[in-house]
Amino acid sequence: MDFASIDHGRPWSEDDYLALEPGGHRIELFDGSLLVSPAPTKWHQRLSLVLAAALDDAAADVGLLVMEAVNLRLRTGRLMIPDIVVADTDTDGGIVDAAEVVLVAEVISPSNAGTDRVLKMQLYADAGIACYVLVEQEPPGAATIRPHRLDGTHYVEDAAAGPGATLTMTEPFTFTFDPDALMRRVSRRRS
Repeated sequence: MDFASIDHGRPWSEDDYLALEPGGHRIELFDGSLLVSPAPTKWHQRLSLVLAAALDDAAADVGLLVMEAVNLRLRTGRLMIPDIVVADTDTDGGIVDAAEVVLVAEVISPSNAGTDRVLKMQLYADAGIACYVLVEQEPPGAATIRPHRLDGTHYVEDAAAGPGATLTMTEPFTFTFDPDALMRRVSRRRS
């Protein structure tokens, strides 16, 4: 389906949005408009999966769930699909509300870097989500992890860990980021 050619005739509601069939696109709802981007690359999805798996045990230890690519309601009419959500929620339903979320993570893709670094960063801050983690895929074949904490109405980067470094965060739960270990798992192939 070519979403650019849909003659919807009115702003998109949550019901309209939830009735869509994405057909290989990632579609998000922003104040009555659709944000459409291509499905993530295999590399992007593998990195997201490995990071989610790495976060899962630490989150579970404090009673939180880690989920990938779920509908996150920031407020009525704003549904984003972060790469990773960590929330105090159950597995019922199709939407996670921002009030349940303690951390969101986005793996930055070159095609939508501005969306993750600017638009989503502000939207997640406005929704009061305590921690925002950006994962940059630079240089190629490597990753840099940049956790941000909410400081009032905006995020502040606490630190960063790139190739050859590790970083431990203590809020909203204790977790050590090791970009090299993540990348070894991302690129692992069958022998």
